[in-house]
Amino acid sequence: MEGLVHSRFNPVHATRIHYHSRLIPAFSILFSKNFTKTPVLFMKGHRSFNSVVTSVQPLEASGLGHFDNTLPSKDILQLWRSADAVCFDVDSTVCLDEGIDELAEFCGAGKAVAEWTARAMGGSVPFEEALAARLSLFKPSLLQVQEFLETRPPKISPGINELVKNLKAKNTNVYLISGGFRQMINPVASILGIPPENIFANQLLFGSSGEFVGFDVNEPTSRSGGKATAVQKIRKVSPIAFHLMLFSDNTCKADYLVNQVHGYKALVMIGDGATDLEARKPGGADLFICYAGVQLREAVAVGADWLVFNFADLINSLE
Repeated sequence: MEGLVHSRFNPVHATRIHYHSRLIPAFSILFSKNFTKTPVLFMKGHRSFNSVVTSVQPLEASGLGHFDNTLPSKDILQLWRSADAVCFDVDSTVCLDEGIDELAEFCGAGKAVAEWTARAMGGSVPFEEALAARLSLFKPSLLQVQEFLETRPPKISPGINELVKNLKAKNTNVYLISGGFRQMINPVASILGIPPENIFANQLLFGSSGEFVGFDVNEPTSRSGGKATAVQKIRKVSPIAFHLMLFSDNTCKADYLVNQVHGYKALVMIGDGATDLEARKPGGADLFICYAGVQLREAVAVGADWLVFNFADLINSLE
């Protein structure tokens, strides 16, 4: 185990062009300076997935120790109700499991990878180190990832679908920010009705034969502090303004938008891990809500503005 920890592979820097396959809806081929004449594939599309209806119930606050932040103050409630953007972590928050642990278990390396995940989410090891070490333990192939997605639909946390619907009804934009992989998060976003442009996550990379070659380090969520960076990017320019700038044929209009649009006035981050807590930095989230309905990480719970064990609390507090 110790030897494997230090035998890391090099993450990949890549650019993209499109490639299509009959087996998988869409890919992109990526070429890297680190791999001479070796095409690198990543999955872009996904099939329709139905979420698993699970009987797992959220953890309850009773018996788990004393926390003084389970009842929100008036100011925190006001921030929550006035938020025009809410960002969710995915693993152990939107979903009931840790995606990389599930994929590793599917590939036969579940226990070793789960131990690293616990360390990464607790903040005891830099995220990028833990991500590289975990992937090096099982190196999932493209075929394994596709088989995993086809046989194991997302396990959605109780209440998250209703919460997202209620937020949308209030014209609140919803984002998914995850240290997990887009290949596994796209189906979750589809179930919740969250557009692809509102996803910040990592990307697995594969060689021309479908072999695992690394992950895209250009994604901000591939390193420690990445979720804070993602939130800061979201705050700077809202999606509508971004697309207006992107497709505007009027240079003056685009420049005006860049200078005048400052994004969201109130942004909330919801998650269970240390990387989620990091998002509450200057220029980042105004409010961090720790969701402990799946995993209670005490250091994160103590540092949160508001600790909840059930999404129903957030739904009821919107009214």
